[in-house]
Amino acid sequence: MDRLPVFFVGHGSPMNAIGENEFTRGWAESMKGLPDPDAVLCISAHWVTRGTRITAMESPKTIHDFYGFPQELFDVQYPAPGYPELAGSISKSASFQPIEQDYEWGLDHGTWSVLRHMIPKANIPVLQLSLDGTKPATWHYEFAKELSRLRQRRVLIVASGDLVHNLRLYDWRNEEKVPDWAQEANETFKSLILKRDAKALSDYENLGASARLAVPTPEHYVPMLYSLALASDDEEISFYNDKIQSSVSMTSIKFG
Repeated sequence: MDRLPVFFVGHGSPMNAIGENEFTRGWAESMKGLPDPDAVLCISAHWVTRGTRITAMESPKTIHDFYGFPQELFDVQYPAPGYPELAGSISKSASFQPIEQDYEWGLDHGTWSVLRHMIPKANIPVLQLSLDGTKPATWHYEFAKELSRLRQRRVLIVASGDLVHNLRLYDWRNEEKVPDWAQEANETFKSLILKRDAKALSDYENLGASARLAVPTPEHYVPMLYSLALASDDEEISFYNDKIQSSVSMTSIKFG
């Protein structure tokens, strides 16, 4: 069987989990024509740990890791099953860095707000892999390559974050007004992704002032490096949901 594609999804606000808009339609469209995977592995910006962990429970809980939103959002559940056997296999075969099996976390909104539209039936097992917050971007790119064998096992890999994510500078009164630096950074990142320039992308702090404003902290940016590392050189790269809301980029990428 042909490999399933790898996704990087700009997930934006948790409110994208409910209702319908151009971004949720884009996520749904991205799955059309694809066979059902045996499992989904999601790398979310919202699970940062010391070391690397993978969810290994039978029934991961839906985590509402936010505040100040309508009750309707807190009522959402994404009851996808877990896959303890696959989590154990990934953990036991890890060589680049130990991957510890986790029985406490679950699925945070970086995962379920997107999968709710990509796989609305919640009938495919889902695992989450944490981001080791002690490691630099270059390390994450190299570590991600170890996951490539999962692409031969009907595992869909979805990395979830935002290329540009600076909530401190977000204009809540006019999110359609995009600052020049956000647009410049987003275009710079996209150009380097098309060139598959992992070195420059990993060294994003040296890409200029706009990139430093776009990535004040790495957790929303680093998941993109996972998707880039997992893509083969011969696979097509396509962008969708390519829009910025104030200082948060919704740009999503399909590799393959």
